[in-house]
Amino acid sequence: MMENNLPVDLMHWLLAITPLVLLLLMLVVFKWSGGTSGWVAMGVATLLGYFMFEAPLDNLAVGFGKGLWEAFFILLVVWFALLLYHVTDESGSFKVIREEVQNHSQNYLFLVLAFGWVFASFLQGVAGFGVPIAVVAPLLVGLGVKPVAAIVIPLIGHSWANMFGTLGVGWIATINAVQIEDTTLTLLYSGILLWIPNIIGGFMICWLFAKWKGVKEGFLAVVIISLIHGGGQLAMLIFNAELSTFIPAILAFGALFMLSKRKKYREKSETEELTDILEETDSKSEEKPDISLHQAFMPYYVLSVVSIVFLGIGPIQSFFDQFQFGPPFPAVETGYGFEMEAEEAYSPIAPLTHPGFYLLVSVIFAYFWYKHLGLHHKNTTKNVFSGLKDNALGASLAITGFLTMTMIMENSGQTNVLALGIADISPPAVYAGLANVIGIIGAFMTSSNTSSNVLFSPLHGSVVNSMEGLSLPLVIAGQSTGGAIGNVIAPANIVLGTSTANAQGRESEVYKITLIFALFAGVGVSAVSVFLHFLGG
Repeated sequence: MMENNLPVDLMHWLLAITPLVLLLLMLVVFKWSGGTSGWVAMGVATLLGYFMFEAPLDNLAVGFGKGLWEAFFILLVVWFALLLYHVTDESGSFKVIREEVQNHSQNYLFLVLAFGWVFASFLQGVAGFGVPIAVVAPLLVGLGVKPVAAIVIPLIGHSWANMFGTLGVGWIATINAVQIEDTTLTLLYSGILLWIPNIIGGFMICWLFAKWKGVKEGFLAVVIISLIHGGGQLAMLIFNAELSTFIPAILAFGALFMLSKRKKYREKSETEELTDILEETDSKSEEKPDISLHQAFMPYYVLSVVSIVFLGIGPIQSFFDQFQFGPPFPAVETGYGFEMEAEEAYSPIAPLTHPGFYLLVSVIFAYFWYKHLGLHHKNTTKNVFSGLKDNALGASLAITGFLTMTMIMENSGQTNVLALGIADISPPAVYAGLANVIGIIGAFMTSSNTSSNVLFSPLHGSVVNSMEGLSLPLVIAGQSTGGAIGNVIAPANIVLGTSTANAQGRESEVYKITLIFALFAGVGVSAVSVFLHFLGG
């Protein structure tokens, strides 16, 4: 795949980045829908592939087919997460959760950090693949957070956990994609760099809540939780990379419990008068069902337990991973000699360890559980599926457009031209700093830290071999951290959030905040990467 004559020049580099720039402009500036933006960008990528990158029709067709399959993987999460949301909403349980959770803490900043940062990170640690966004965004809406903020907060909050979440799937895929001689140093660098988006994420959530007053009030909680998240991951990486996110995410719940005992985080504060991310509460609020908080939250307990059992217990995961399937694709090549190998089973799905399965189990449980509690009415089922249809269609069109664009760009060589163009003009120190930018681009395109690493890690290996003084462990760490940050601005992830939080068409509002986070985190990671380059040199 690396031996080719791709046209790595300024004109082709600018052409290769055109679909991505156009996609951002359509979503953020023109405020077009995700479906329209995705399919227009896919059409542009197809035309460029055919006319400028010499990709024949069979190459483009294979890319389109791969994109449909990648979209199906994500849409299984979207559809079942929407079902879980609507089943819970129809039962009235969100009203119970919103009111009863205040018996544990009346401090809304603390509750937002608990759900949007700690719980989202836990879900990424065990399940991943969009589950933190699809589950936490509607939960925050149920707690009274406005939809856009409810989407942004888990996007930012879980980003640090992307690389080693889902029990280390990103790391496992990376070491299978490129040969790394010094894995210990790679893990050390990764832990250092991933701590940056973690602590920035915590403080940015506080800032979103009540600007500097929020940062001041949440300072102690953020520092303690970040020491557990970031510091715990860094320490764990030396011993067990697969559990390095999951265990700190569990320990952070203990910190939450201890912090909730402090008067500062237990009682209502003045920040709630200053915040603009909470919905106005009506003193004559709707009557809530007569059930407890634990009864209302039970489907989410089931989701957590099923995820841990099926993914956290090695023999069970290995057994169910045997049952997987994926479509075959033939080998294809462009006129520039850029080849994609044949696939007997492309990106296979293991249904019983797919996060959509955990959500489906939770949906079935929720439906019959709430029915058992007497919370159904005669239109419950009709309303659930009506809500699913209204939300799912737009999300499905958008995510399909985004991912078919991505795979067409990859198959036609446009993606590699982007990365090789950066490598061609960068001395070692600059490339070390820009590896994280390449990771961000990869995650923006694929909506996956893992896919970004699989896509670009072999290319990084080639660059390191041809560039004296460049450290592969540092480059892979930068790439991996960029992949984690890029998930925050990935169009498919944002549409996942707007769909499950009932905020369709408001993607531009989400981007206005997540792009700021990506800029600050990206610059911070690049700066530390350059520092580590000179320190190690």
